[in-house]
Amino acid sequence: MVVASQTWEFTLPGCSSLKEKRSVIRSLRDRLRSKFNVSVAETGLQDVLDRAELSIAVISSDGRLVESMLDKIDHFVDSHAGAGIVRVTREIY
Repeated sequence: MVVASQTWEFTLPGCSSLKEKRSVIRSLRDRLRSKFNVSVAETGLQDVLDRAELSIAVISSDGRLVESMLDKIDHFVDSHAGAGIVRVTREIY
């Protein structure tokens, strides 16, 4: 069994309130859940207006499948409008 996690730190230009930030993050979180069937959570920077941190978890029996899936998810997140990626951390166990 292979367990993987990936964390993104985002910059959110133009967000002037926590409500705007939550809207952007909620949209991305919901799209990741529905499109890739992964566990997603906002894991840090909750009180910072122009920054956010999202993490996902993936479990599979095949390590190559996990790598491929994380690459697709990373590409999807990178193309999401309204959020610029500052840092990405990937761990595979």
